[in-house]
Amino acid sequence: MLIETATKTRPASAAEAPVDATSDQLARFCFGVAFLPADSRVRQMRRITAAHLRLWRVSEPTLEDVVLAVSELVTNAIRHGQGGVVLKVLYADDEVRVEVTDGNPRPATLTNAQPDDTSGRGLFLVDAVANRWGVSSDGTTTWCSLSPHKGPTPMDPVAHPVPALRRYPTIGLPGNCSAPPRARSLARAGLTILGWRGDVHTATEVVSQLVDNAVQYGLSDHSSQGPSLDLVIDEDGQLLINVRDTNPHFPEFEQALAGERGLGLCEVQRLGATVSWFVSPDTDGKVVRATMPPGRVEL
Repeated sequence: MLIETATKTRPASAAEAPVDATSDQLARFCFGVAFLPADSRVRQMRRITAAHLRLWRVSEPTLEDVVLAVSELVTNAIRHGQGGVVLKVLYADDEVRVEVTDGNPRPATLTNAQPDDTSGRGLFLVDAVANRWGVSSDGTTTWCSLSPHKGPTPMDPVAHPVPALRRYPTIGLPGNCSAPPRARSLARAGLTILGWRGDVHTATEVVSQLVDNAVQYGLSDHSSQGPSLDLVIDEDGQLLINVRDTNPHFPEFEQALAGERGLGLCEVQRLGATVSWFVSPDTDGKVVRATMPPGRVEL
């Protein structure tokens, strides 16, 4: 699988691009992925797309619509395409554009799915969320265009000031058992995009352990808010993994590190991370931080 990412200065509105043209020269941000068709690729393309859109600070409502469109177009390409598939996502201030090329010259068309049908609604969903969609003149590329939802989408700062070289947008997580695996997959994509020169596999396991610890011990009973995750690379190339929860107290921190109060933080240390915690300056909770050096971790 090949992933290409680019950041460009947009000379004109992406909406001015002809519907049959590849409009990456008009986009401020874009990425492309080439892969062989397989059902597992649908979920992978959703994750990669969401990670890029968060890095580009696209609003969550827009992100959800774009990820849905990617899912449906990629699924259609895998089922009906010929040979390899290419996904391209382009972002300008006034447009997010998705293009999927599958090598099949027969153009995609809307079908009249029946109520009991389990498939065949992909383009109807795309039509519902997109401003417009279409097919290239040679029939091999299906594209759609979505307008970003308006409103602020701030990139949340890390709780404790650090000299940050690169940072990934804050990832909000549910306050239940689905949070650790979700955090692991999003962190893997985020670290790949950030280009951290460390052991990404080990780092994602550290993320999973910290998030699991937050879900088990760090959420207040009266709060419906789940934990959040920040990934920061400092000037020395170290990775700072910050997991924020809603409980400002950690009375048995030393016991937790020693494995006397659950094994999560003890395991984080075994994986080569240094663990600390502090009260969050901008929320009512705290931040548990794992600091990991660049390079391979020797366990």
